[in-house]
Amino acid sequence: MGSALASALLDRGHPVTVWNRSPEKAKPLADRGARVAGTPADAVAASGLVLACVLDYDALHTVLDPLAEAGALTGKALVNLTSGAPEQAEAMAAWAEEHGAGYLDGGIMTTPPGVGNPEMMFLYSGSEDVFTAHRPVLAALGDPLHLGSAPGLASLYDSALLGLMWAAFTGWLHGTALVTADGTSATDFTRVALRWLNGAVSLFLTTYAPQVDAGRYPGDDATVDVQIAAIGHLIHAAEARGVDNALPELIRSTMRRAADAGHGSDSYAGVIEVLRGPSAR
Repeated sequence: MGSALASALLDRGHPVTVWNRSPEKAKPLADRGARVAGTPADAVAASGLVLACVLDYDALHTVLDPLAEAGALTGKALVNLTSGAPEQAEAMAAWAEEHGAGYLDGGIMTTPPGVGNPEMMFLYSGSEDVFTAHRPVLAALGDPLHLGSAPGLASLYDSALLGLMWAAFTGWLHGTALVTADGTSATDFTRVALRWLNGAVSLFLTTYAPQVDAGRYPGDDATVDVQIAAIGHLIHAAEARGVDNALPELIRSTMRRAADAGHGSDSYAGVIEVLRGPSAR
């Protein structure tokens, strides 16, 4: 990922200094015009903007702690693209402030081949001043979205969006297993599935979001009770074709818990009340 980030910056004409624990890994970037620093201190000294992307926060502190103790981060803008938990981002922001650096936490919402594509989202949270000052550079990596000043927001969104992605992937694969059992190709099914997702499902999400915000779930489209009956047909069809039903059984059990909690006549958005912890109610 670090190489992809540096490549995208070079593609758009930005001067780039890179450092890697294994110098040979930086050679392709050097061949393209990047300056290869011999030490992290040399890399940080080269610019007012420091992009960090390493394995985890332990690795990040291993690299940056000695520099901070030497005062090398004072006055720098630190943009941290290392994956972690929201609490780690918040602690890192406090650490950066303690050492005189502006801090922006980031979530990369793509894999390395997507870096540099303006349609790919890069999520940021933390210092708005840092974001505004360096937005043109960040835009070279992808579409930069500043979510707010709380440093943990980008990481929180990252986790939530990945959860949505995995649920969508698994739901699509379950549906694909179901229809391919009767001879339909995955390609043909996916063409229809995308119309469904981009049309009706997208509309449901935009309808349900304000219901969740208001805490009121008018069941004027399809209630949880209706959905419980409908998912029974899916489970029956899958069982008849030998398709694993763990996912729809889990979903049905969640629906039933919502109905048992008094949300049977609510819209499907009411299921959120059993997904939230008791402290959130």
